Amino acid sequence: MKPKVLAPSPEIIEKTNNIIKKYQINTVCFSSKCPNITECFARGTATFMIMGNICTRNCRFCGVTKGKPNNLDENEPIKVAKAVNELNLNYVVITSVDRDDLEDFGSWHFYQTIEKIKEFNPNTKIEALTPDFNGDLASLELMVTSNAYKLAHNIETVEKLHKKLKPKSSYTLSLKVLEYYSKFKITKSSIIVGFGESIKDIEKTLKDLINAGVSQLTIGQYLRPSPKHYPVKKYYTQKEFDELKKLAYSLGFKAVVSGELIRSSYWADKL
Repeated sequence: MKPKVLAPSPEIIEKTNNIIKKYQINTVCFSSKCPNITECFARGTATFMIMGNICTRNCRFCGVTKGKPNNLDENEPIKVAKAVNELNLNYVVITSVDRDDLEDFGSWHFYQTIEKIKEFNPNTKIEALTPDFNGDLASLELMVTSNAYKLAHNIETVEKLHKKLKPKSSYTLSLKVLEYYSKFKITKSSIIVGFGESIKDIEKTLKDLINAGVSQLTIGQYLRPSPKHYPVKKYYTQKEFDELKKLAYSLGFKAVVSGELIRSSYWADKL
């Protein structure tokens, strides 16, 4: 059965949306139609998506628009920092679309955003959920030297389905990015299920993540953003998600959140 969620609180959504519109910035919460939007806003957490809302890649499950992105907004780092301040957020996740059109893949802009948030909000913890930056070492070095409290990069799916679902990305490269991050900071990743993977496929991916140094994990159900996107092959029960959680802990993960409506940034402040 397709999972359901309570309707969002109009008051919380309106307040947050007004600040988002004021600074003309993007959140994953709105852009990806996240089902947990009200809960996270009410707990003082949010996920900002920088560098525009158009991605240069074409992952078949993602609800973010694909195409040719606009030029970077040089004032975006300070806008996000001010929004974090006005929203009184104690924990923020910064993520972005893929910007393969940029020479540095947007890493400097990502770094500046993290630093500005910390400058305006010294007590706010920042989780950087980054793209793979095409494995560019200089870009990865910026992330590990930033004021990010935690670094994350989502593997998204099992190796067998990776190229089908993420044709412009690489399963192996994602693992290398995570391995590099894990040498310097707490490292987290996420897997979505429901694409037609087997339990053995999932177990292999979890082992690959552990071997790459990942210590925190989220596991969630794939929910099709539109009829044009990849179809859902299976809806997992909460019992099955609990079993996946046990499996992850048995393999060595230190913190795991697993459930139907879990997304990579859900309970980010609690992990």
